[in-house]
Amino acid sequence: MASLAPTEQLRRAIASGVIGFFNDAERGQQPIVPSEDALCPPGGVAWRVHADVAGMIVGGAAALLWQMLHPKALAGVWDHSDFQKNMHGRLRNTARFIAVTTYGARADAEAAIARVRRIHDHVNGKLADGTPYDANDRRLLAFVHVAGSAMFLAGYRRFVEPGMSQADRDTYWREVVPIAEGLGADPVPRSEAEAEALAREFLLELRADERSRKVRDIILHAPPERLLHLPLQRLLMRSAVDLLPPEVRRLHGLKSSGIARPTTQAMTYGLASTLRWALGPRHKAA
Repeated sequence: MASLAPTEQLRRAIASGVIGFFNDAERGQQPIVPSEDALCPPGGVAWRVHADVAGMIVGGAAALLWQMLHPKALAGVWDHSDFQKNMHGRLRNTARFIAVTTYGARADAEAAIARVRRIHDHVNGKLADGTPYDANDRRLLAFVHVAGSAMFLAGYRRFVEPGMSQADRDTYWREVVPIAEGLGADPVPRSEAEAEALAREFLLELRADERSRKVRDIILHAPPERLLHLPLQRLLMRSAVDLLPPEVRRLHGLKSSGIARPTTQAMTYGLASTLRWALGPRHKAA
């Protein structure tokens, strides 16, 4: 690398760091190779949206914050995962699942979906008030899908394509349908309007409590794997809070950046641009 120009050294260093974060070397993971046989149409809108690293990180954190306000989704994570001790591992696994179901060969995507469904078979129990919960609940899966996809799309629009057309936004929702249906979600929106209508319905089911506040704090304040990444993590988490729908932010007791929001957004946009430059068109989010 010593013979390379400084800018190329920097580009490769950033790219290596991102790829290393999203792929667990100890498990032999490698970046997903895009396939013409993918579940999401090759070169389509979902490929565009899910390829932006900063938008997916910010959107992913916002999605988790939103999802953890649903008592049943929260209970499944609280009772059946090591999320409290291994937040970054969970985020890495989620990112890899999105990558393989978006870009990977159909057989690999279907195998990944089948693995998640097998895990869900064992994720069930009762809430504190005795209400049963089950990770295979089709409506609960629909909520998780809507919150996740809405935030990924919002992250992409904020940091890559603010002027994204309505047609492309609707196309995104149609293109991710096979993933949601494969997991067992129902109903599954096929347009932005349908997704927004479902999100409004789900608002009535959301609750904040001591456990949701603890998970909120883990998401926003868990130490990064390397301390030198702390300023970047704080910036990205601040942007995630700003990305949330106002009603969701209020339930969490969080506030937007206020008058500092344009600065936060500009700094995150700059980071997103740097990551796109470093990764180039050859790399995806995982």
